[in-house]
Amino acid sequence: MSSRDTQANSGHGRLGNVLSGVAVAVGCLLFLGGFVWGALLYRPYTVPTDSMQPTVNPGDRVLAQRIHGDQVHRGDVVVFNDPLWGNEPMVKRVVAVGGDRIACCDKQGRLTVNGEPVDEPYLLQRGQAPIPATTVPRGQLFMLGDNRQVSMDSRVHLSDVDHGAVPSGEVAARVDAVVWPLGQLKEVTRPTAFAALPGGVSTPGPITWIASAVAAGVLLILGGAAYGPIVGRRRRRAQRRRVLAGA
Repeated sequence: MSSRDTQANSGHGRLGNVLSGVAVAVGCLLFLGGFVWGALLYRPYTVPTDSMQPTVNPGDRVLAQRIHGDQVHRGDVVVFNDPLWGNEPMVKRVVAVGGDRIACCDKQGRLTVNGEPVDEPYLLQRGQAPIPATTVPRGQLFMLGDNRQVSMDSRVHLSDVDHGAVPSGEVAARVDAVVWPLGQLKEVTRPTAFAALPGGVSTPGPITWIASAVAAGVLLILGGAAYGPIVGRRRRRAQRRRVLAGA
């Protein structure tokens, strides 16, 4: 091999090493940045009961975005802790907010909010216990489980002072994704049934962007780290071929 070829290969090797180092550095930034971003915005919870099936199952690990109660919209699946309901975090779906008049059911068995029927495709089973027409107090939220057959929710507390509603200030987070078990990995989407009501539905959090940043970081780190060994093996093979060819 001529000295010019040797210099060219050496130059390519140095450039490859630089690009490999840059890829690893950028990958580390994306990976660590994604985790820090997620830790600041989200909290992990384990769902304790089957009251929210099929959206989330008992034992599922979820990521819930930290929010204030005034950020809650109808249709959100939220984590809250109301002392009147028990002394542990609970996961339910918000079906009505302060000022709404809620009842169940119309002739098709649907929940109504302010007289408007709401289609709820996320329910585990059709059919639910009747709810007498109730106005949700201001600053309160009416909560129901997606598994209406077993859920202990606002219907059980209708005789309370707040007609079964939960103070919005008790909401700690909004569920955006199921992350464990891996076979059940999914985003918790916003139901379109509530979109036509005043205020619409909430905007999903940045969980997709965070996951993409972490995944891209892993790929860049692995790719950059693998570059050196792969190139080294190719060089050794090329050298052996040249030696054999010159023998």
